Amino acid sequence: MSDVSDQLAHAPKHVQLAIDLIMLLEQHELDPADVIAALEIVKTDFIQKQLTSTQK
Repeated sequence: MSDVSDQLAHAPKHVQLAIDLIMLLEQHELDPADVIAALEIVKTDFIQKQLTSTQK
């Protein structure tokens, strides 16, 4: 397990975040369709924030 922990520690931030989010969502035993719908809303929100911040 140490090898996996070491690899994760050196993984890009977006990979670390994705793994954290997957673990969090799986712990709550949510319906996958609800998770996907919620992630689409989150993705849209963050894309809009990114576009807004690059226009400043």
